[in-house]
Amino acid sequence: MALKLHIITCSTRPGRVGPYIAEWFGTVAKQHGKFETVPVDLHEFNLPVYNEPEHPVRQQYQHGHTRNWAASVHAADAYVFVTPEYNFGPPPSLLNALNYVYREWNYKPAGIVSYGGVSGGLRSAQMLKQTLTTLKIMPMVEAVTIQNVSTLIENKHFTPGEYHTNSALVMLDELYKWAQALKTLR
Repeated sequence: MALKLHIITCSTRPGRVGPYIAEWFGTVAKQHGKFETVPVDLHEFNLPVYNEPEHPVRQQYQHGHTRNWAASVHAADAYVFVTPEYNFGPPPSLLNALNYVYREWNYKPAGIVSYGGVSGGLRSAQMLKQTLTTLKIMPMVEAVTIQNVSTLIENKHFTPGEYHTNSALVMLDELYKWAQALKTLR
């Protein structure tokens, strides 16, 4: 059985470009061939600001949106977060989604595809790694960084450079190694 890789589109705002990048990454991951890829869009989960009465470590979810999100997170063996940079950090939609559950994230690896202006979302990725490790997620050193993303989107299509694809393949190789190893801890 192939390991499941959830490719999570993290921005939920109108006019976002994350879905175009996630679609490209999904194609690369399918061609890579070591994962069963599952596209996940935070926009579709429509999570309100965290509203569960119990701490997520207890897994006593009161709301259907939380149970649906928990099932999605639990089903994955690895994650790739396709995330923009908002004020030097990850978007609030991503931080909120991460905080909704706890045990479902534990002992799984994650890659980051960040995008933005000149920095390519690097500051967002660095801030995100701190939160991921608190959830017992192993963030990969290897990453995809997309600078000046607006210049690479035309007609709702992301046109990567060769270096984007090469970075994605290196990250996928590492994700696969870690996903296999961490599965034994779950």
